Amino acid sequence: MADIQPTGGGKKKKGEMKKADTRVNFTPLVDMIMLLLTFFMLATTLSKPQTMEISMPTKDKVDVEEQNEVKASEAMTIYLGPEHKVYYYEGLANLEEPNFLTETDFSAEGIRSVLTEKNRTIVQQVRELKNRKTLLQVSQEDYDRQLSELRNSKGSPVVIIKPLDSSTYSDMIAALDEMQITSIGKYAITELDDNDRTMLSNSNFPTD
Repeated sequence: MADIQPTGGGKKKKGEMKKADTRVNFTPLVDMIMLLLTFFMLATTLSKPQTMEISMPTKDKVDVEEQNEVKASEAMTIYLGPEHKVYYYEGLANLEEPNFLTETDFSAEGIRSVLTEKNRTIVQQVRELKNRKTLLQVSQEDYDRQLSELRNSKGSPVVIIKPLDSSTYSDMIAALDEMQITSIGKYAITELDDNDRTMLSNSNFPTD
């Protein structure tokens, strides 16, 4: 509470109105501030940390026979290079052919277009499933189950992601995003080997 006292002194002049004490009570304002503060503390949703799950295959779940069963037409290997470049090949590796690898980037017309074309059937089925969910024809539980089944169905592409030393963390995140966008359910992240370095060298692409 604050009081404002009138200034001035001396004798009162004839006909002059008497000045009353002016008092400004700040107590309601303080109460209002506390109420607003309490409201926003209770009503505001604090931002939650966002994490992304990366499911990596384990050796006890993926044996040699299962790896050999992957058809060449289903396999695709992509390398994450410098300056956000992507190099890839489909099918089996060819260590002798020069310029065996194809260079692209993370644009919509780049690796996304290649993956979408390779996984065209699954992409179309996923779109139809999403439309059914939008129309409330499928529950969230059924949607998640069917989506997982489609992405991991027999005959769907298998993508191997191999980052070069010159690639960045953002390149890895972008590559994983492309897996989700193009509905690729089977993918793994591995390191470069001697065969990879040979193919990169034959295609005049840097290996580090």
